[in-house]
Amino acid sequence: MPLASTSITRRLVLGAAAAVALPSLRAQTAWPSKSVRFLVPFAPGGTSEIVARSVAAELTRQLGQSVYVENKPGGAGVVAMVEAVKAPPDGHTIILGHVGTLAVNPYMLANQPYDVNKDFVPVTLLAKVPNVFVIHPDVPAKNFKEFVAYAKANPGKLSYGSAGNASAGHLAMEYLKLVTGMFITHIPYRGTGPQLTDLLAGRTQASSAGLPALGAHIRAGKLRAIAVGTQQRIAALPDVPTVAEMGFKDFETSQWYGILAPAGTPPDVVRKMQEESFKALRSSAVTERFAHDSAVGGGGPSAEFAAFIGREQKTWSDIVKRAQIKAD
Repeated sequence: MPLASTSITRRLVLGAAAAVALPSLRAQTAWPSKSVRFLVPFAPGGTSEIVARSVAAELTRQLGQSVYVENKPGGAGVVAMVEAVKAPPDGHTIILGHVGTLAVNPYMLANQPYDVNKDFVPVTLLAKVPNVFVIHPDVPAKNFKEFVAYAKANPGKLSYGSAGNASAGHLAMEYLKLVTGMFITHIPYRGTGPQLTDLLAGRTQASSAGLPALGAHIRAGKLRAIAVGTQQRIAALPDVPTVAEMGFKDFETSQWYGILAPAGTPPDVVRKMQEESFKALRSSAVTERFAHDSAVGGGGPSAEFAAFIGREQKTWSDIVKRAQIKAD
């Protein structure tokens, strides 16, 4: 075969190979190509849903495809995590990860049908939300110190509700019980909304949740805020002290939320999800909502979120052991 003919043949072969490769490359980078399901492992009405819906609305506007929130409570978040891990790793099913499902369940639950560190890809941290400790106005205590004193003088008389086992509120209250030495009975519900119904009715006496779920009730006088879990007071509740101020120097707990995708999701899809999430978190709609709730937005890269999860796992594995937190 003449040299010129050989050269032309080689170019044709290379061109054909490139033509085959390009659709594959486009398939990887053209995310999303359809609606994105955003699983939330808790019932409607809590901080998790507020964070997820705020971000999902902006992602929908930016991407031109629907990013819809699907609440799937149950099993301390395990039900939703199982569904997410079985989904195709193409970026069209994502899940809201949080302190309970990622940093506590691995040490609280004896058997999980997945490994949070191997079967999921951290995409980005979305928000850190302060934990607020509240009591029903009928409790004979006007502040944090009086509440602790009353609870210690009446062990087992009080109960607190949470959004469920390993929810942020469950963890915060058990941590508080550990450092103060008081005993209060835990009653798990299927979400923040249901547990607030009983708290507002006085059927339970205390709780810890994020400000988005509690703020209106505090302002209306239906609940009494006695402390926040952050190291500094928060702007929305400037007169409410931190637990650290009350003599428990190292106490700190907050709710945090981030996006996870099933393991095997292409790196370029993960990167685009993170970049679009970062953009959504800087939108005026989200920043205004987060400021109203004293939430701190995230948006960093996947590796940064993975490192954060690792630090939280180290902290909470110790607290779970010391506080003997069980899956009630």
